[in-house]
Amino acid sequence: MKLGIIMDPIAGINIKKDSSFAMLLAAQTAGWETFYMESGDLFLDNTAPGARMRHLTVKDNMSQWYQFGAEVTCDLATLDVILMRKDPPVDMEYIYITYLLEFAQQKGVLVVNDPSALRDVNEKMFINSFPQCIAPTLVTRDAGQILSFLEDHKDIILKPLEGMGGTSIFRVQESDPNLHVIIETLTSKGKRFTMAQRYLPEIRNGDKRILLIDGRPVPYALARIPKPGESRGNLAAGGIGRGIELTNRDREICEQLAPVLREKGLLFVGIDVIGEYLTEINITSPTCIRELDALYDLNIAKDIIASIEIRHASK
Repeated sequence: MKLGIIMDPIAGINIKKDSSFAMLLAAQTAGWETFYMESGDLFLDNTAPGARMRHLTVKDNMSQWYQFGAEVTCDLATLDVILMRKDPPVDMEYIYITYLLEFAQQKGVLVVNDPSALRDVNEKMFINSFPQCIAPTLVTRDAGQILSFLEDHKDIILKPLEGMGGTSIFRVQESDPNLHVIIETLTSKGKRFTMAQRYLPEIRNGDKRILLIDGRPVPYALARIPKPGESRGNLAAGGIGRGIELTNRDREICEQLAPVLREKGLLFVGIDVIGEYLTEINITSPTCIRELDALYDLNIAKDIIASIEIRHASK
């Protein structure tokens, strides 16, 4: 198998926490040949999608974790599988890459996750497709609607639709002296959609990251617990990760999502659950593989590679 990966610069990753690196290690162990690409390496020549690729070898070594081999420029159709693992934002440059990857898909390459789903599924708004799984949620550009939502629920979370890692997430109450400026900033004075959700006090027990492989959940989650004085559990915002077993409610949510994820070609997904409620569905570059592997002696990436092999064989 020939695997290509599109990711942010590998020189800047933290291999102890990087899920893309875990997948590369697993693919290499499986005997796959791996090739590395960044966004700027891709091109489309008429209908032929191509890229400048570098042969890649990885090693679980903090001082030297990767080595580039020969560089080639060729059609993406020479690959069996492409992992699209570039981090958000899902801006127009990201969208253009999904168009390009669809050309590769048409030539028989398995793209994980499916490029049309990467383009069409917003990681924040997709939860609204599962109303039975979510807390009260509003998406709007209108300050008056946000204020009415706050009046109803008293304590809410406001966040942008394109963010990641806890960036620009605010917890606000009616007494907050910065309430109006927060709303103005997030909505860009009514020009940008923003999500409001009822605040879930269960966040004190952790924002659970649950990983699903072809719709099947890993049996353990990483509960990301906010540091003192914080309402965000994101590890990037200083949250502390603690491993926990999935609850019956967690599994119920996964069962609700699984058929839709499979239908859309979303083979590897990370969902966020606080208490009893689904809060986000992460499809672009889900993380927490290495943390869960270390806590429970798992090899999640090996299971992902095995699922990719099955999916590729069934094409």
